[in-house]
Amino acid sequence: MKQDFSVLHPNPGWLNSDDLSCEVKSENSQHLLGKHCILELHDCNQFKLNDEAFVRTTITTAVKVSGAKLLNLATHKFKPQGVTALALLAESHLSIHTWPESKYAAVDVFTCGDHTMPIQACDFLYKEFESERYSLKNLQRQTSIQLSHDFRQAG
Repeated sequence: MKQDFSVLHPNPGWLNSDDLSCEVKSENSQHLLGKHCILELHDCNQFKLNDEAFVRTTITTAVKVSGAKLLNLATHKFKPQGVTALALLAESHLSIHTWPESKYAAVDVFTCGDHTMPIQACDFLYKEFESERYSLKNLQRQTSIQLSHDFRQAG
């Protein structure tokens, strides 16, 4: 049975890309701060997992797919194998850690704001690394108190 990401983003329209406010009012008097996806990719293409240039390109495209704004990207190639990449976003972060010898990758995508779609980034990564199976945990980061409304501008 083939798995797919059938979750639709609750706001299919795009808000103004300059609006990077991190707080959205949710039901039940909670304040939604962001969406946090924990993705585990199993039985991936081990050559792609060990290719630092491929990981850099793929994580950059995943950020674009999510609707987030990339501020910085850092990658590191381990010896004898493995790659870690961290995309610093105006809305938070996207990271991936690979274990090519196990055909496994751990992915973390946390975004603030209603204009971002972290699940779309996860779907893209799942396909690009040719994962045969995955595990996805989708969390909503919330607080019972309203945080500052001050706009944070990314550099």
